[in-house]
Amino acid sequence: MQTSALPDLAHTDTRPMHWLATAAAMAAVVAGAGLLQPDSSASASTPHRTAAEQQHVDQAVAPDPAKAAFPLDCGNAGDTVAKQAPGDLDGDGRPETVAVVHCAAGSGTPPSGVYVLTQADGAAPRIVATLVDPAQLLTVGDFAVRDRVISATLLGYSSSSVPSCCPDQQEKVTWQWRNGAFVRAGEKAGTADAGV
Repeated sequence: MQTSALPDLAHTDTRPMHWLATAAAMAAVVAGAGLLQPDSSASASTPHRTAAEQQHVDQAVAPDPAKAAFPLDCGNAGDTVAKQAPGDLDGDGRPETVAVVHCAAGSGTPPSGVYVLTQADGAAPRIVATLVDPAQLLTVGDFAVRDRVISATLLGYSSSSVPSCCPDQQEKVTWQWRNGAFVRAGEKAGTADAGV
């Protein structure tokens, strides 16, 4: 067996001072790592989503209007969810669903109801606000939920002599959650296009 030509290395000799220095160095590394943690909002575990991806996530966890009971008197015809959009309207981190619902009429233009749904874990969706009541005899044209604002074009009639197929008035409205209630804002847009 050949002996090494190198001198004995100091670190192979374990003395208490050596272990104390090693422990102090390790403590400094651990403490430094704790101080240099990345911002939680920029963490790799936090996905960065496009608007379309976020909408998909919202739809996946938002209340399903097909499972809700709407206060419509449709007889045997039943009701139809014509439009729906999810969104966290009150900023609590849980999305609601806004649904435009009307009776399933074979023809004509049945009046719409616009409802806000919420859902507790494991419970059925429930209506927490009625934004448009079908008794108002309005239908809904354009409809969207963006940045906690619900927007819609409401189509109505100037008199009972106007055929129900052809609303002749429209109003662009928005609703936004403020101080515990949905606050409506809007402006009359005048005569509706017959093709709407």
